[in-house]
Amino acid sequence: MSCWQTIADYGLRSLGYGERLLPRGDFTLCQQFTLIGSGMIWNIYFGVLALLAGFFLATALALGKASRVWLLRKASEWFIFVFRGSPLFIQFFFAYFLFVSLKSAVPALAPFTAAWLGALVVLFLNTAAYTGEIFYGALLSIPKGDTEAADAYGFSGWNKFRKITWPTMLRLAWPAYTNEAIFLFHATTLVFFSGFPALRQRGDALYYANYFADKTFNPFIPYPILAGYFILLTLAVIGVYGVVNARLNRHLPRNDRPKLKIRPKLIR
Repeated sequence: MSCWQTIADYGLRSLGYGERLLPRGDFTLCQQFTLIGSGMIWNIYFGVLALLAGFFLATALALGKASRVWLLRKASEWFIFVFRGSPLFIQFFFAYFLFVSLKSAVPALAPFTAAWLGALVVLFLNTAAYTGEIFYGALLSIPKGDTEAADAYGFSGWNKFRKITWPTMLRLAWPAYTNEAIFLFHATTLVFFSGFPALRQRGDALYYANYFADKTFNPFIPYPILAGYFILLTLAVIGVYGVVNARLNRHLPRNDRPKLKIRPKLIR
């Protein structure tokens, strides 16, 4: 079988298209690159959707934590504390059994017991908590002169937030938020180890890398391939977030524009 035929057969297998049966022997590099790359579709799916949804919840959490309303402030503080204070893997574990328990009472919640939705919800809530704390710190770091100038020009309420507070908050938070985005994509590999099942062997990239490592008794080929894919994904995230960072700081002199510094976290 040629490599092109392998790509045609297994390139979209993680989505349910192509060959149903996994290779059983005589594994080739092309098969490993193709199937692990196919699984990356799910990792990208989890990361992109969790980041998009988490961005808006994080903004609300930052504003809630800075609010003068006691109820909003305490609700935001406890949400951030719980999801930042507990390991992500434990959150997957409890969420899965919660959804399984609720499914018997509310059958409409059955999709949440599958990885494509249940694991996505956990990642969304987790990244919203971390990003909310980042945005909150940036909110407190907004120079007082900026808000005073906005008041002097007659900005107030929604116009002040939309034109002054929110853009400044994002500009200050963006380097740290970039690191959070990178870590979130790396954290998507935990879905394979969580209780959420990979239906019909349609797993993520780690699922296929683990399959080849188990069958060949040689982890030094599939896992470096997996790492290579994530390095490429990280470079893509840095590129996209770098463009946004340049856009947020376009009003500053070129020499004063902050550069993105990627600082990987060793522990979540």
